[in-house]
Amino acid sequence: MIPHSYLTTARMLPAIQIAALRPFALTALVLVALLLTGCALTEADTDTNADSGADTGTMVDRTLLFSDDFDESALDRTKWNVEGPAFWVNNEQQIYIDDASTIRFEADGSTPGADDGFLVLEPHFRAGFEAPTGRIADFVSGRINTRDRFDFTYGRAEARIRMPDAEGVWPAFWLLGNGSWPDTGEIDIMEYVGENDWTAVALHGPGYSGETPLVNKYFFPDGEDVTDWRVYAVEWTRDRIEFFIDDRLIYRVTRPMVEHYGPWRFDTPKYLILNVALGGAYPFKTNGIETPYNGLPAETVALIREGGVYMHVDWVRVWAPLD
Repeated sequence: MIPHSYLTTARMLPAIQIAALRPFALTALVLVALLLTGCALTEADTDTNADSGADTGTMVDRTLLFSDDFDESALDRTKWNVEGPAFWVNNEQQIYIDDASTIRFEADGSTPGADDGFLVLEPHFRAGFEAPTGRIADFVSGRINTRDRFDFTYGRAEARIRMPDAEGVWPAFWLLGNGSWPDTGEIDIMEYVGENDWTAVALHGPGYSGETPLVNKYFFPDGEDVTDWRVYAVEWTRDRIEFFIDDRLIYRVTRPMVEHYGPWRFDTPKYLILNVALGGAYPFKTNGIETPYNGLPAETVALIREGGVYMHVDWVRVWAPLD
């Protein structure tokens, strides 16, 4: 807001002087009023543009389909599944386990900026940890999803998240279809590989998976980064998908853009995923680090040992479409 005020002072003037000054005074007042009105309109327009997702972000007229505020001391197993150690993709350096050390909760008031409690997905160093498949890794971590418990077609999914400044970590918030990949589509709402000034979004499907052309990096303005609480969101409709960070529209993909590469596979239900991977294909592609682990530098390994790597999730919500 631009503060302003008027101050008028009555003076004892002869009537003829007042009459002579009146046209000039009226003209000046009109000009001042127009200028101030213009400033007010400009300010309002700026606010509206800055909050381009504000109307959808407030959700006043929308139906809440799914929510979890993570205010309890344990994961709600009626909403979430926990990925187990048999799962492995993308040359990631961790093994997922269902354990209170990797999937835990912080209580109300323990961290500034959090609304009540929040979920903590936290990797740990466990040298020589062996999965049932026989794969051995030196790290364990957490991954949860809503498959067979909740999915949706069209609407807005959003989560309030903060992450560490740690090269080679790979936290993500995303949607996956109920079927073979990539045939049923994937919507990556937020991926982070440890360069704290940007996160990425992407779409995957038949003909545009893996090194997809439908990807975008968002670089934060100076003074902002992933270590602060951010709301990452997607608005998904029949013919377009829009990505937001803190209600800023950062990328839009339309059906024709997708169909340039392959069939549109964003008309079937998708479920939610939250996870913290370590190293692997995407971090390695970004940082080129080979040792001590693929995509994961020694400095981040030390930070993991100290308990300094995490994904904090304050809440997750899914809203019905506007139409």
